[in-house]
Amino acid sequence: MSDSPARNAEAGPSAPPRANAVVAILAFAGITVSLMQTLVIPIVPELPKYLNASASNTAWAVTATLLAAAVATPVVGRLGDMFGKRRMLLASIVLLVSGSVVCALSDSLVPMIVGRTIQGLAAAVVPLGMSVMRDVLPAERLAGSTALMSASLGVGGALGLPSAAFIADNYDWHVLFWTSAALGVAALALVLLIVPESKVRTGGTFDLLGALGLSAALVSLLLAVSKGADWGWTSGTTLGLFAASAMVFLLWGRYELRTSQPLVDLRTTARRQVLFTNLASVALGFSMFAMSLVLPQVLQLPEQTGYGLGRSMLAVGLILAPQGLVMMTMSAVSARITKAKGPKTTLMIGAVIVAAGYSLSTVLMAEIWHITLVACIIGGGVGFAYGAMPALIMGAVPASETAAANSLNTLMRSMGTSFASALAGVILAQMTTDFGGYPLPSENGFKTVMAIGAGAALLAFFLASFLPRHRAAAPDPVTEGAEPVEVSGARS
Repeated sequence: MSDSPARNAEAGPSAPPRANAVVAILAFAGITVSLMQTLVIPIVPELPKYLNASASNTAWAVTATLLAAAVATPVVGRLGDMFGKRRMLLASIVLLVSGSVVCALSDSLVPMIVGRTIQGLAAAVVPLGMSVMRDVLPAERLAGSTALMSASLGVGGALGLPSAAFIADNYDWHVLFWTSAALGVAALALVLLIVPESKVRTGGTFDLLGALGLSAALVSLLLAVSKGADWGWTSGTTLGLFAASAMVFLLWGRYELRTSQPLVDLRTTARRQVLFTNLASVALGFSMFAMSLVLPQVLQLPEQTGYGLGRSMLAVGLILAPQGLVMMTMSAVSARITKAKGPKTTLMIGAVIVAAGYSLSTVLMAEIWHITLVACIIGGGVGFAYGAMPALIMGAVPASETAAANSLNTLMRSMGTSFASALAGVILAQMTTDFGGYPLPSENGFKTVMAIGAGAALLAFFLASFLPRHRAAAPDPVTEGAEPVEVSGARS
């Protein structure tokens, strides 16, 4: 295996222009995939009418994507390490396009759920993109580039809401999915033309039993978390799924420790730098999503409630869109601090900024500019924190395990958002106020969720304090005979 400085030296003067293109294309692919997550939000209330189905059944259009993404992210990451990160990146984008086309052609529930499930299988694009960057970019470009790629998860969501709302308000709802398909085709073509393949691979055999076990455990857990409010948290189905998840996780972990080529190397995952980064990722994923649940509702509730601002979905998207731009800008600042002080410092700063933004929301949530300010502060903190996570993960794992490790970290963030959705749903369902005979979440309920978001950010700060002070050097990869891949070199 060649190291990054060697690659940089070989790449020569032509490396920076191609490096810029590679970074831009991979970030575009990441934003395209994250757009998919917010694509259906403006039409969720209308889906029962569009698909001629009940609201509880159309909710699976969101749940199916969540479950598919949870299963695909670690599995596809491992396949990327084994068979080529660019190859699996392309496969993931093809799945995004395919799922979008299926949804665009749907007029009933089953095809829509199938299409959304296929879309969810594309969720590994962001960790795969960061892993490609590690293998093909000059060393001095890596921190900033992976920070931008990591932030694309939030940027796409922030920019996708107003775009989706505009399309839904002015065109047939199928246009949402045709737009997603078109963006996916553009990303696919650009990756094919510009992004080189990495030759750093582990080879070996795929741990199918490990993949099935992890998938079963994750699906059981996330089903219980996402549907527990509908089924009842003490119902036999919910408790049975929680119990099944715990049992399968234990059996899966025991098997992974004994197999020679595990899907997830639990010994690597247990290293202090990897473990506490992943735990902090869960807390920050929780914290970030708490804002996404509260602020749109406050903006949309009628002004007659005394705390709602009575805005349309399109206005909500435009009001919250600046946070995406702040997040992208802060990812670049995050990279500079990481180079100067180390990623641990960057992550802790980000967590403090997020907590400050949530704390500010307890007194500033009565005006439009209040909401925009709070969202931008929280978004800036998330940009800091998310930018530091790839550096922490890649500083502690071999290059041959980069995709799997980044994918697991991305999964941890998603787990945090799922837990936030479940807990916030319980709180807002319990803390209500009567409005014309209809129960609505109360102002105190929203403030409680935001306070919990601040607490989650402080928990991330606490967990980050256990990280090593300086980034640990990555161990040598297990891959033998890997050749250097120049950013300006030939593409596979």
